[in-house]
Amino acid sequence: MSSKIAKSTIYQPIIGLEIHTELKTKTKMFCSCKNDSGEIRPNLNICPICLGNPGVLPSINKEAIFMVMKTGLALNCKMQKETYFERKNYFYPDLPKGYQISQYKAPICNDGYLDIRGNSQLHSQKFARIRIQRIHLEEDTARLLHPERKDYSLVDFNRAGIPLMELVTEPDIRSAKEARNFAQELQLILRYLEVSKADMEKGEMRVEVNISLIPKTKTLKSKIQKLGTKVEIKNLNSFLAVEKALNFEIKRQKELLNKGEKIIQETRGWDELRGETLSQRVKEESKDYRYFPEPDLPPLQILNLKSQILKHMPELPQQKKERFKKEYQISDKEAEILVKDKKFSDYFENVISELRNWQKIEKVPQSKLPSLIRSAVNYLEVDLLGLMKENKKGINKVKITPENFAELITLLWKNEISSRAGKFILKEMFETGADPTYIIEEKNLKQVSDEEEIKEIIKKIIKDNPKAIEDYKRGKKNAIQFLIGQVMRETKGKMDPRITQKLIQEVLINLPKKV
Repeated sequence: MSSKIAKSTIYQPIIGLEIHTELKTKTKMFCSCKNDSGEIRPNLNICPICLGNPGVLPSINKEAIFMVMKTGLALNCKMQKETYFERKNYFYPDLPKGYQISQYKAPICNDGYLDIRGNSQLHSQKFARIRIQRIHLEEDTARLLHPERKDYSLVDFNRAGIPLMELVTEPDIRSAKEARNFAQELQLILRYLEVSKADMEKGEMRVEVNISLIPKTKTLKSKIQKLGTKVEIKNLNSFLAVEKALNFEIKRQKELLNKGEKIIQETRGWDELRGETLSQRVKEESKDYRYFPEPDLPPLQILNLKSQILKHMPELPQQKKERFKKEYQISDKEAEILVKDKKFSDYFENVISELRNWQKIEKVPQSKLPSLIRSAVNYLEVDLLGLMKENKKGINKVKITPENFAELITLLWKNEISSRAGKFILKEMFETGADPTYIIEEKNLKQVSDEEEIKEIIKKIIKDNPKAIEDYKRGKKNAIQFLIGQVMRETKGKMDPRITQKLIQEVLINLPKKV
């Protein structure tokens, strides 16, 4: 291909993901050692089976099998009637046995899909369906430590043998943003299922991407018959790294192809500091691993477990999002914010439950409930989330109980406190955990609604601000807003702004209009 022709070619990225997730089981995959990814003391949770000593006999962790099946069912996968483990042979310092017990020919789950937000010209519709080729189970490797300025490496075997679930997608992803969306949506599902914490910073979820480029044609929407040369990128420990690494690699491969050069099938690593991918080694093929059935572990008949697992399936993020929109009459964006964290969505529903109880006890008409929910959503998503972000706290660390939060919303709704006071009270609740009624009494924040009392304050403000009165007489409308602000300042937010505005206008109307 000449460089002139190559430069006129537009290329389409074809992307597939391999995502490894450490499962949240009590023990490791093939032994009774504790599964604790947070253990910092090296080589504590180990035994002869973890270390692959001669003569040891592994046994299968049933809890891990259940978790993989649960994940597969959440991702619309088919279950194998029979599955079995195999030995994947390769030699590396973090692999004590010289092989890894994994699965190849008979994964637990296959042929599934996950719908994500589409972010490419090809997936121009709202959602893109990403097919899932397989989900299988294996054991994790040990962890290598490389001390600075030392000519040796250390091996921590605590991680060796932890149940590791690997999910492989079909090459259906068409942009770096879609790859990030898929990984984020998967992480959310795994957390809802409670099969993994999936914390990327701690290595509990690791993403590898496979990418190739093909010339873009009008027929690309049909099934792709021939892919380009595949490059794998490893060491992606954040969603941002997934997106940045893919964007770099797309640019790198386009430049090579436009020069008429070939792409080499290889494994590359992501260098965060340089912001680029670096060649590591030529990519191995499956035949290089010399898979064969693990002789010490029997085949498993798992299809009969499906109905048992389905009974314990939780509501998934997308299902909850659609329910929230319908049941609470909130927007798509508002529902998405609420379901991003399962604990936060649970907190929200507990608040709503408290509001419903209050509505029944106080005999508030059912028609008023939507306005209560609307107020709760606003204060949760703007004010409470803002405080959580500012203080770097998750909802499980927040001192405000759902009961107290709901009480604050009812006080606002009944106009017993102003919105300005409400924000102050919420901050006090966040810092101390006190209930709103106590804070209102202690800080004297109850809203003043007596009209005669308010009129006296207004007359004082008018007397002290002659320029604002002259502006009002000249027809400047913002003069009233200024006066409202002065009244609220004078009373520390204890006035009802609507009553205050009405009374200011009544007082001003009676003033002489001559300037």
